[in-house]
Amino acid sequence: MGDMANLFGTGRFAPPSGQEEATDEAQEAADEAAEEVRLRLAVDGGDVEAMSMLGAMLLRRGDFDGAESQLRAATAAGDRAAANNLGVLLHQRGYADEAAGWWRIAAVAGSAAAAHALGRHFRERGDEPAAEYWLCQSAEQGHVLGAYALADLLEHRGDDAGAGRWMRAAAERGHREAAYRLARTLDRGAGPDRAGDDAAAAGEEVEQWYRQAAARGHRRAALHLGTILEKRGELKEAGRWYLTSAKEGEARAACALGFLLRDAGDTESAAVWWLRAAQDGDGNAANALGALHAERGETQTAERWYRAAMDAGDDNGAYNLGLLCAEQGRTAQAEQWYRRAAYAGHREASNALAILLLRGGDETGAEPWFSKAAEAGSVDAAFNLGILHAGRGAERTALRWYERAAAAGHTEAALQVGMARLRAGDEREAERFLRCAAGGGSAEAAYRLATVLDARRPPAPAHELGEQAQEKSECEEWYERAASQGHRRAQVRVGMLAAARGDVVEAARWYREAAEAGSRNGAFNLGLLLAREGSEPEAVVWWRRAADAGHGRAALRLALVCARRGELAEGQRWADRAVSLGPAEVGERAARLRDALRQELSA
Repeated sequence: MGDMANLFGTGRFAPPSGQEEATDEAQEAADEAAEEVRLRLAVDGGDVEAMSMLGAMLLRRGDFDGAESQLRAATAAGDRAAANNLGVLLHQRGYADEAAGWWRIAAVAGSAAAAHALGRHFRERGDEPAAEYWLCQSAEQGHVLGAYALADLLEHRGDDAGAGRWMRAAAERGHREAAYRLARTLDRGAGPDRAGDDAAAAGEEVEQWYRQAAARGHRRAALHLGTILEKRGELKEAGRWYLTSAKEGEARAACALGFLLRDAGDTESAAVWWLRAAQDGDGNAANALGALHAERGETQTAERWYRAAMDAGDDNGAYNLGLLCAEQGRTAQAEQWYRRAAYAGHREASNALAILLLRGGDETGAEPWFSKAAEAGSVDAAFNLGILHAGRGAERTALRWYERAAAAGHTEAALQVGMARLRAGDEREAERFLRCAAGGGSAEAAYRLATVLDARRPPAPAHELGEQAQEKSECEEWYERAASQGHRRAQVRVGMLAAARGDVVEAARWYREAAEAGSRNGAFNLGLLLAREGSEPEAVVWWRRAADAGHGRAALRLALVCARRGELAEGQRWADRAVSLGPAEVGERAARLRDALRQELSA
């Protein structure tokens, strides 16, 4: 698994030991007790600032009664921080209006924290103008929480420009949620219309804010940062951020980490994280677990996880259940699950349902589901609609669907469009589609493209003994590509081109490969080549195979060989066979030979 294993061995995520935690807590308690003693002594001496600080300490501790007396005394002496904290205390006790009064006093005195609290109070009351005023006061004094709350208010109101300004201000001052939300806004704004340097700069800024939020412990920011890094191919760092997010309870990160580990070859660790994500309600992880158990042949467990995915709201669960049932031959159940996913808008389920219905002979029921899937963007469904209409003889409608699928990159659809263009005589358009299909791996398209290019070639000069062989043309390269994929006619044609160059060994290799795959032309041509090289007995073996497969010229060759050897009855039999197989010129020659052999036999 390599570096991915280090994700679980790093000490970066190891928590401190219990003994260290206990020591730290004891030291903190001792320091706080000493600070409280110091503050109380200062309060006894009339120190207003000490009153405010002691009140804040008691408020944090939850000693509201002790805190209130200190804070009221400090507030009466004009301490604005005490007035703010007194507001906090009263708010926590349920006296919101009285709290707002003290916050107003502190805010007017210049407390940014009190202005923030007062703004939040007015927003909770639904008084947005007052909330905006006080939050603006807080934000303009540099209060990070005030800037964030103001940005949230403006975003809710639809003021994107103002919201963006204050969200950026809060993010720049270290507010992690602001950094995350700013990154999300920029990420959504970095659409496909941006290109070049602008897109790169926008992507860098998005990553920067995700990284800042993630470094401060924002689990969703860590998830998005991991996604960016994974797309860029930086899998090790992506895995670290997924792990950070997953350990904080982000189910999507646990699921993504599982896929990353699976791709690295560690299926067992992947299953651990998928299980964790699935138990937290992630449907994608549940589907992944289902697929894993299905691959292992544990169909009952697979079905359980697919059902869990459905319960989590993932329509892929129903689709996968359909696939599982179809593989087991449970057609009725497969149709049920396909329908459930298809009605929920799952396009591949719609296509699968249509195929199931078509195989059952329900063409009428299949067509609407093919159409629904195709309209939802299923390339396979568009291609299948082309096949459906072609079978009915509706060639123009079929071509329209083939063209739609071909435009989305469907190889076989591009082949069908190319062949339709050839039939229509539009050779240039045919070539364009055939190149697309051939480039996508279609052997038939490569062969058809080669034949188009072959027809344009000027006739090759006659090959003479000792003359250097010509370089291979583009059409021969396409023939060879199709031949290497097992296309028998292409193999025969490559053999013929090699023979024309004088490369007998190469020609024999391709003829033999085609012949052994069942090509009667390959067997016949191999026999011709062997006969010319003086290996007539082996040639007869291949001609016999070709003739048995229905090759008339091969039967005629066998008749001639038998006549030359004096095997007149056998020769007459093969001549009869050649007459019946044709073509016409072969039949005429075979008939003359048969008649001659008959006369010879009756003499």
